Amino acid sequence: MKSVNIPAIAVTRLSLYARNLALLDQKGVEVVSSAGLADICGVNPAQIRKDLGYFGQFGIRGVGYYVKELVYEIRKILGLEKEWRLALVGVGNLGSALLRHAQFLDQGYTFVAAFERDPKRIGKEVGNITVAPIRAMNRLVKEKGVEIGVIAIGPRWAQQAADKFVGAGIRGILNFAPVQLQCPSDLHVENVDFTRTLDRLCYQLTLNA
Repeated sequence: MKSVNIPAIAVTRLSLYARNLALLDQKGVEVVSSAGLADICGVNPAQIRKDLGYFGQFGIRGVGYYVKELVYEIRKILGLEKEWRLALVGVGNLGSALLRHAQFLDQGYTFVAAFERDPKRIGKEVGNITVAPIRAMNRLVKEKGVEIGVIAIGPRWAQQAADKFVGAGIRGILNFAPVQLQCPSDLHVENVDFTRTLDRLCYQLTLNA
C-alpha cells in the first residue's frame, strides 16, 4: 500500500470513523453496520466501505464491523498505536490552549516541550510544561525525542521556527500561522487555517440563505 495513491480526504475521514467507533466502544456496542456508522459520521455507507477498502478488508458481510477490532485497525493505520511527542513554538492564547487540551493525551499525542520568544512567558508552566527560550529548541527537541513541531506563533517568526525545527530533525510540522512555510520536500507540513474553514462555512450559509 502506498499512501500517495490514497486521497488525503479519505485519511481525514478515517480519523472521524475512529473517534465515533471509540464512542460506540465506550457505550458497549460490539458490532455496527456500515449504515449505522455512516449515519453517526454523516457520510454514506458506500463512502465508508470505499475509504476502508484502501487499506484492506474489514467487517463481515451481513454482520457489520466489530467495533473494538475496527478501532484498533484504524488507529494502527493512522499510526496512533504509539505515543507521538510534540513541541510547541508560541505560548500565546492559542498555544496555551493547545498545551492544556486533554484530548491530545487521549489520542496519543503528548506535548513534551514549549518555546517562546517573549521573555515574559519564558519560565512559566503551562499544561505541565515549563516554557523554554527559542535558543533551547535544538537541544530540547533532540533530548526529548520530539517528532512533530507545532507552530502557533505570528507569521513574522513562523519560518524561523520552522527552520529551527528542521535543524533539530523533527519529522513533521503542524502550522497554525497564516503563512506558507518553506520546508524540505521530505518533511510533512499540515496547515491549519481557521479563516479558510470559516470561508467555506459562510459560503454554505450564503448559498442556503
